[in-house]
Amino acid sequence: MARQARALATRQAVLVAAAEVFDERGYAAATMSEILDRAGVTKGALYFHFTSKEQLALAVIIEGQGAWISGWEPASDSAVQNLIDLGYAFARALQTDPLVRGSIRLTIEHGSFTQPQIAAYQGWMDTARELLEQARKAGDLHPGIDLTAAAGVITGAVTGIQLSSQVLADRTDLIQRMSDFWTLVLPGLVQPHALARLSVAERA
Repeated sequence: MARQARALATRQAVLVAAAEVFDERGYAAATMSEILDRAGVTKGALYFHFTSKEQLALAVIIEGQGAWISGWEPASDSAVQNLIDLGYAFARALQTDPLVRGSIRLTIEHGSFTQPQIAAYQGWMDTARELLEQARKAGDLHPGIDLTAAAGVITGAVTGIQLSSQVLADRTDLIQRMSDFWTLVLPGLVQPHALARLSVAERA
């Protein structure tokens, strides 16, 4: 059990170190030796868990986004409010969680991989569409909304917002940018009776 715990701790240290390096330098410029130094583990320990830089990068994407979103819990009986809250939770994770930050940079640079990675994008769109489907069934959306198109627009806009915030303000203004986005987009998506119940600000 102690050996297994040490192995898991080593793997996590490597993942976090890799996420930090990928976030700072990008996939192409990052090196395994730099990740090794950042993680503070032996070369053998690193390669025991990850045999290549691409395998390590894919693990960062999975851990940084897949594991994060699977652990997120909605807290409202309104599907639209849950979609808003998810956006804010993601924004906070980008400010504080190195795995999420590293995974997002890698996702943006998906063309650097042998096999381009689209699963992360699709996962976010699927989640958004599922929440929008719940909102439509509750009668909260305007009639005729194309849910697939709406999910694509929302996830694409959030991707652009966080990238702009990173470049212009090191993501310090990301929460305000998210508030501006929801304030502008919700009236075209949500019926007035449902809109009145929503909070476009970050909720505790």
